[in-house]
Amino acid sequence: MFESVVNELSKEPVWMTIGLFGQLVFGGRFVLQWIASEIKKRSHIPVAFWYLSLVGSIILLAYSLHRRDPIFILGFSLNTVIYVRNLHLISKHKKTGDITSIENDED
Repeated sequence: MFESVVNELSKEPVWMTIGLFGQLVFGGRFVLQWIASEIKKRSHIPVAFWYLSLVGSIILLAYSLHRRDPIFILGFSLNTVIYVRNLHLISKHKKTGDITSIENDED
C-alpha cells in the first residue's frame, strides 16, 4: 500500500500535494469544532468551521475535477453550495441583529 502511495506521488506530485492539502483543511474543521466544543463545554460549531469546510471542499473539488472522478465531483460540488449557503445565512443574521441562530457567541 505504501508503495502505491509513493508511486502516485511521483507521477503527479503537485496534484497529490493539492489533494493532500485539501484533505488536511477539510479534516481540520473537525479538530477546530472539537476544540471549540471543549472550550465551551458543549457542542459548538464556530463560523470558522464553515470557512474551513468551504476552502477544503473547493480544493478537493479541483482535485476531483483533475482526476475526473464523478463521484467526488458531485459530492464536493454539493458540499460547496451548502457551505456557501450556511455562511450566507450567518452573515444575514449578523446584519439583521437576529443572533439567536448563532447563539450570541460568534468566533
